[in-house]
Formats: sequence, C-alpha cells, structure tokens
Amino acid sequence: MFNYTAVDATGQQKTGVMDAPSTADATAKIKQQGLFPVTVVEVNSATATLSGKPARKSFSFGKPRIKGKILMVFTRQLATLIDAGMPLLRSLTTLIKQEKSPPLRNAMGALSDSVESGSTFSDALAQHPSIFNKLYVNMVRAGEVGGVLEVVLVRLAEFQEKSQKIRSKVISAMVYPVVVLVIAIAILAFLLLFIVPKFEAIFKDMLGNKPLPFLTQMVVDVSRFVQHNILIIVGVVVVVVVAYKIFSKTPGGAALIDRLKLKFPLFGDLVSKTAIARFARTLGTLVSSGVPILQALNITKETSGNIIISNAIGNIYESVKEGESMVGPMEHSGLFPPMVVSMIQVGEETGQLPAMLTKVADVYEEEVDVTVAGLTSLLEPIMIVFLAVIVGTIVVALFMPLITIITQLQSQTGS
Repeated sequence: MFNYTAVDATGQQKTGVMDAPSTADATAKIKQQGLFPVTVVEVNSATATLSGKPARKSFSFGKPRIKGKILMVFTRQLATLIDAGMPLLRSLTTLIKQEKSPPLRNAMGALSDSVESGSTFSDALAQHPSIFNKLYVNMVRAGEVGGVLEVVLVRLAEFQEKSQKIRSKVISAMVYPVVVLVIAIAILAFLLLFIVPKFEAIFKDMLGNKPLPFLTQMVVDVSRFVQHNILIIVGVVVVVVVAYKIFSKTPGGAALIDRLKLKFPLFGDLVSKTAIARFARTLGTLVSSGVPILQALNITKETSGNIIISNAIGNIYESVKEGESMVGPMEHSGLFPPMVVSMIQVGEETGQLPAMLTKVADVYEEEVDVTVAGLTSLLEPIMIVFLAVIVGTIVVALFMPLITIITQLQSQTGS
C-alpha cells in the first residue's frame, strides 16, 4: 500500500492511496491513470516517519555553499534516476548514500524528509535558497505542474553543465594575467628589498661619492622608499582592497564597477558576450520548461550577475508586462548586438522564442570560446614582455655602475 501525490495534465495536485506490490508498480499504475507522480511513499514507511522516527538533523555554521560542479552532478544523477522510472523519494535516498559533500548530503536528507511528509519537491527545494536558487526551484515547479519533472531535470542539468563550462573558460582567461602580475610583484619586491641594497653598498665602496647613472639612482631611490615604508605600503594596499569591497557593495558602486567591466579593454568584450550567453541560456531554459515569460524574465534578472544587464532585463520585463515586445528595450539599452535583437524578434513573431534564445546562447558560448582563445594568445606575449621590462630595467640599472667600476679597475691595472 502506497500513499502518493501526483499532478494531472492541468497541473492540479492529486493525492491518494495505491495498492501495489512495489514502488515501481505503484508508479506505473499512477501514470496509467494519466497522472504524474511527485511522491510515492509506502504507508508503513510514512507511518514510521509520523510516529516518531527521528528526523535528519543538519548542523552548519552560516549558509552552506555548494560548488557548482557538485550541484551539477547531483542534478544529472537525480534526472537519470527519475528518467529511469525510479520515484523521487527513492532517488533522493539512493543519492544520499553516495554523496560525499556534507552540506549537500544534509540538504538532501532534509529534502527527503520534506517529500516523505507530503511536501512537493519544489517547496522542499525552496527551503534551501543558499543551495538551490530561484531558477532551480521554479524550473522544478514548472516540471511538477506540467508533469514532466524528469525532462525539466535533464534540461536543468544540461543548463548547469553549459554554465559551468563557460564559467571555467572565463576564469581560466582571467587567471593567467593575475598569476603573472603576482609573480612580477613578488620578483620586484625581492629585488628592491634584498638585491638592490647590496649593490648600493658595493657602489658606495667602489665609487665613493661619485654620482650614479640616472636610471641606477632612480632604482636605488625606489628601493630605499620601499624599505623605509613597507608597512605603509602594505597598509595602503589593505585599505584599497577593503574600500573596493565596501564600495562594490553599495548600489552606485556596484553599478559603476559592472559598467566598467563591460567597457574594460580586452576583457570587456568577454564579459559582455558571457552576460549575453547567460541571459539567453537562462531565459530560454526557463521558458522552454514551462515557466511563464514574466516570471522567467524576473528570475533571469536576479541571476544575471551584472547590474547593468539586470537593469536592461528589468526594462524588458516592464515592456512585456505592458503587452509590448522585448525588442524595443533591448535595442534602447545598447547592450544587445543587432543579431541578438533580430533573432529574438523573429522568435517572438514566429512563436519560437525558446528555440531562438537557445540558438543565441549556443552562438555566444562559441563566441566566448573564441574570445578566450584570442585573449590567451594575446596576453601571453604582453605579460612576458611586461615581466621582462620590469626585471630588465632593474638589471640594466644595476649593471651600469659595474661597467664604470670595471673600466676604472682596468685603467688602474694598465697604469
């Protein structure tokens, strides 16, 4: 005997009792009635839960955070199990046993308990906003209402995989110059704090009060300044970093920084293409999963990752809310290329908006790949030359007085 919760073709939730020898048989019988099972729980199991079985407890400090890759794997595994015909509750129980991430395992335990007690899966997910965002929850809710939870989970897993892939590529493009810059700063600090002072002492002993070459004197002066003010320099760096973080959390500061990101040399084009790909992929995935367009735009706005893009999506939302097209505010924003605007216009006019959004996402994700490859090939020589100029300048400055010293020694030996 099994208690079940299911939805019909109109999205109405149904509950009842099904007599069957196994969970799989009960699920099959429910589907034969034209219903989509959300939960199928054996009566004895449910009774045990209600009669005092200790609920799972999770202990965490602050909000638990799950890496995107871990959540992606969980979604793909859950989609595979449900698509294979396994009930939701049993799928969660199976995944709990093999999950190695404590925060996600605890959340899965809480999800299992909520579903077992009669809650819908989307409502259970909504209780963990730090792990499952609004996009995740609303797609699952649309899948439950439409009776296609397994299809939506597969689509959600694909969305996460594509998002993770594009995120990794963007990060890889950003990491290289940062690493080279850190190495350059470390080498520069080592030379100025330890090497230049020793050469300065040698110059003083060998040349006395004779003036040093301009370049050498400049390097020596910089070295002295760094030695005498190292704590002040470190303090200034810390203050600048803290001030940046505080400024970036203010509405005006965050908007200014996000605008600069879109216009920053070299990287601005990459940030812009990434934002467009994310907008199209998110909105297309939501709409194709059955989420109403206004709700989908609202979710896309909140998950855009850039305030300027988010404001533009907000204008699109207001336009659609008034019964108008998405195209007008998109053109007015100046953030969306003509090709994107044209494809979305065609999608609206032909009723193929989800397909066109998906196509835009595919095109711009390929553009991101090309841009990342181009940036990497361009930055490598630039950063190598940058590092060579810094180190080379100091080396040349230190060797110029040595030439004078060697010439003096040779003249003294010759005489």
